[in-house]
Amino acid sequence: MTDQAVDTSGPAKAPGAEEPSGATPPRFFGRERELKDLRADIERAGLDTLAGRKAPRARVLLIAGRPGSGRSALAEELAGTLTGTDAADAARAATGALPWTVAGTGCGDYPDGVLRVGLTDPDGERVPTERTAGEILGLLGIAVPPGADQDELSELVREALAGRRLVLVLDDAADAEQVDPLLPENPDCLVVATATGPLTGIPDVRPCALGGLEKGAAVRLLARAIGQVRITVDPRTAERLAEECGGQPAALALVGGLLAANPMASVADVAGQLHELPDLDEQQPVGARPLARAFRLVHDSLPQTAARILRLLALAPAGLADAHTASALAGCSVSAARATLDDFVKLGLLRTDGAAHPQYAVPGCLAPMLRALLEDRDRPAEIQLARARMLERTVRRLQACHAITEPEGSTARGKVAGLPRSLRFPNAEEAGAWLRVRQPALLASARLAVADGELDTLARRLVAALVRALAAHRGTEEAAPELYGLHGLVLDVARRRELPREQAAALLNLADLDARTGRTREALARYRAALDAGKAAKDLYATGRAMESVGGAYEELGDYHRAADWYGRALSQRLTQGERADEARLYGRLGAVHTYAGRYGEALRNWRAAASGHRRLGDPAAQARSLSEAARVQEYAGRPHDSLQTCREAVELARSAGDVRLQAALQLRLADTLDRLGDPAAARLHRGTADRLLGEEASAYEIRSASTEN
Repeated sequence: MTDQAVDTSGPAKAPGAEEPSGATPPRFFGRERELKDLRADIERAGLDTLAGRKAPRARVLLIAGRPGSGRSALAEELAGTLTGTDAADAARAATGALPWTVAGTGCGDYPDGVLRVGLTDPDGERVPTERTAGEILGLLGIAVPPGADQDELSELVREALAGRRLVLVLDDAADAEQVDPLLPENPDCLVVATATGPLTGIPDVRPCALGGLEKGAAVRLLARAIGQVRITVDPRTAERLAEECGGQPAALALVGGLLAANPMASVADVAGQLHELPDLDEQQPVGARPLARAFRLVHDSLPQTAARILRLLALAPAGLADAHTASALAGCSVSAARATLDDFVKLGLLRTDGAAHPQYAVPGCLAPMLRALLEDRDRPAEIQLARARMLERTVRRLQACHAITEPEGSTARGKVAGLPRSLRFPNAEEAGAWLRVRQPALLASARLAVADGELDTLARRLVAALVRALAAHRGTEEAAPELYGLHGLVLDVARRRELPREQAAALLNLADLDARTGRTREALARYRAALDAGKAAKDLYATGRAMESVGGAYEELGDYHRAADWYGRALSQRLTQGERADEARLYGRLGAVHTYAGRYGEALRNWRAAASGHRRLGDPAAQARSLSEAARVQEYAGRPHDSLQTCREAVELARSAGDVRLQAALQLRLADTLDRLGDPAAARLHRGTADRLLGEEASAYEIRSASTEN
């Protein structure tokens, strides 16, 4: 067994030594040889250097070991020493599989700090590369294009890291295919990956293989948890207990937590109990058995209710739970759930971020055993009921999170007024903070609910509530990447349940996001699919919206003939339904595409029809804008005098509407037309009028701003 890094949370000191008053005990000790070897590997000449070439991308270090061997703690310690950051900062940032970043000190070889992302979900599924790349971009404060694929996001990651000098920790990689697309093409960065075995396929990588702790370090870890006195009275038994744990830090942390929670129990008692536990799975690798036995020992020592809550945490999305999640899963009060979760932290069964409203994470090495215990000891119907309670509680919390942003007396506020106080939020700020912290778990909850397939009604409600909450607190633009994924989940459920109306809505939302990010052809395909779904559902709104959007996509692609055809179809539907505002807007869109195509007669007729529609609606500003476009078409068609007259009509309408900016813009257009007609004096008068209008508006704005400040 080799000396291994240890990362624990209790007080530690050398055997027999007293800590100075006010001293902060070390969080990490041991593993000196491995740290030295890893640092040396950074400086080692690679294959490119030996061949006389500059390294094309970042050096990759691999820390290989079983779950529970301390590989993540070693990676974090190495990254901290290389960047000059405090390992305690990293520990506070890290909760479960959440991505985190710690800023650098601005000096050393990697002054830009540490980024960490997990490559395996708590349920054992590998994280898709596009999701990992999106997490890295998010940590760097870079907007993620909604709907971008793996190649596009990987390229954005490489571009973002090209000018930085940082350490990228890729935790719990399944294979080289997960790591390779994320490697920075920048030798000034360093990648530290952790995995169970070698990453075959990435050149020039030598794994640093972890075994168990050597005897002295293992005993010091136990002393950190239970105090030196209980070790000193029977050091040989403490060594035997360390051997029963295989020297694995995770197993030692569990038995240490059990001893700390039971001060009357002796080290010999726990060592004997651990030794007598059989290996239930003979197919399990020998190296994994000590952790499995330690976990079973702690689980079986719990009261029945607490043990059930622990098993149900296997259902927590992304391995993350708060008191509400545990309360809903177990069907107990929030306060009782919080107390139980805190007890689990002391036992080493959970990690927590220590916030005012904490999140609790199931360590990745324990998650598979929790799932196996849940399936073995709880009935499927009870598991499904617990999952349904958790989803229902999450929906209600999200509804309250959205409702707090609505005005007092609104329907949304009224609906949540009857919820228990523990489910509501006192203000929008606290609701937004909760949403920000819980967002990874909420998104994971939505993905799991849809994948489950047995609770589709709850899944649809959950996704809808999450969409509304994200839009209310972050805005649709900022939350677009998350909304894109959520609309995709809605589409999955709608197709599975054959719900054409929901299919049409999801397709329209996805297509809109595609169109905003420049993927016009993808948007066009989705708009056409939405049209088919809308027709199947006999949903006139969806079909009309889809036809107009198809026209917009063709317009963006420069196919003005098809754009006019689809706008015409949408207009025909609106005319039969008597939707005047939509009619006026569509006349304007038809006028625009005919103008682009050079069909000025058609364009002029449609702009005048749009102006008439806005006049009937009592909207003089919109009528003025339509007439302004009509004047532009007349000028393009070689009719400057008609254009001048139409523009003057538009100016009068803008004046009556009180739209100063529009009025000024029309005055400038009049000036340009007069210049072309050879009347520069009149043109100067109109430009002067435009300048005066804009100056008056600026002065009025300054006065309003000053009065607001006062």
